Amino acid sequence: MRVPALVLFILMYVLIIAIPKRRVWTACACAVLFLLLGILPFPELPGVINWNVLMMISGTMLIVDFFIDSLMPNKIAEFLLDHSKNVMMVTIYMSLFAGIISAFIDNVATVLMVAPVGLAICKKLGISPIPMILSIAVSSNLQGAATLVGDTTSILLGDYAKMDFTAFFFMKGRPGMFFATELGAIATIPIMMILFRKDKAPVSNEEHTSVRNYVPTVMLLLMVALLITASFIDDKPDVTNGLICLVLALITAALDYVKYKDASHMTRALKSVDLETLLLLTALFIVIGGVTEVGIIDEFASLIVSVGGNNIFLLYTIIVWGSVAISAFVDNIPYVATMLPVLSGVTTQLGIEPYLLYFGLLCGATLGGNLTPIGASANITAMGMLRKEGHDAGFKDFFRIGIPFTLTAVMAGYLFIWFVWR
Repeated sequence: MRVPALVLFILMYVLIIAIPKRRVWTACACAVLFLLLGILPFPELPGVINWNVLMMISGTMLIVDFFIDSLMPNKIAEFLLDHSKNVMMVTIYMSLFAGIISAFIDNVATVLMVAPVGLAICKKLGISPIPMILSIAVSSNLQGAATLVGDTTSILLGDYAKMDFTAFFFMKGRPGMFFATELGAIATIPIMMILFRKDKAPVSNEEHTSVRNYVPTVMLLLMVALLITASFIDDKPDVTNGLICLVLALITAALDYVKYKDASHMTRALKSVDLETLLLLTALFIVIGGVTEVGIIDEFASLIVSVGGNNIFLLYTIIVWGSVAISAFVDNIPYVATMLPVLSGVTTQLGIEPYLLYFGLLCGATLGGNLTPIGASANITAMGMLRKEGHDAGFKDFFRIGIPFTLTAVMAGYLFIWFVWR
């Protein structure tokens, strides 16, 4: 079964790259074939699907939809606008704001939440929104790796490596991914000051948003608090984090109905759940379970070890910058889902702890999507919003912001992770 599994696996990736809009159906078709051909035996199906990850993503998406509808993000954005002296500073503040939000909320949701405020600001000032909106998009991608719930790739790593919420901050007495990501974010501030140095027009705010409902904000904060608390509980069920997110989402929906007596709010929130991402992940869990079953993952790990040899720095460098290059064109969700078991095998063969390579993978794969406008869903979303507003941003516009952002942030994270975790 090894040859059919390898052929199907390679074909799946080729089709995902060639036809990205059909990536979900491609992955699902491959998963079905894996089951029908017996590459992954049916009795093992429930065990390879990561229910914790699926519940975490679903619950977070539901709470985020209610959070956006509450208008709290708009209120925060207005506060930032009130404290900005000129266009350059409001662009920097809005970008950093998007980054902070995306540390706890999906990147696409962050763009959908923050970009409309940026568009309104630019329209009022009579300036092109392209620089501000693209900065918001790349900043949201940058800080998605900061926490356990910030991005699907973070959720995948956290679950695979049995890392709880606090492990992204401190683990084994050392600072974690949060600090690597924030260092990258801080390093991009001078880049933005250089890029937008001519945008010195003054800004003002005449609108005042009233928050409709504070419950979603409280629930988001409670979710973070409970995830932190769960980090200190030993021998808890594997689905603990997923249950926390999903139960809080259901409570949020119930309280919303009690307040408004309007079921359409729940219908809207359910529609906000990204079923394509959930289907893609489910299919990938099946496919990766199959290739692991037949030993392909172990062989791939041995190949990487043979290339890197015993030079850990070379291996780490290949993982980080190779991930940047790949994620610039390939969706980082299937890439990270595939590489995690590979790196586990690599570190087992070398007899070292896996965290250096795990964090290097997350750094390169998450930030690498900023290299091109098609490398991350948040970038595609931002480009689509600009197009809808009549602003046709091209590759040149994106490269002007994306390339310096990516190279600066990755280099900062790359050096930080190496010196802390080597």
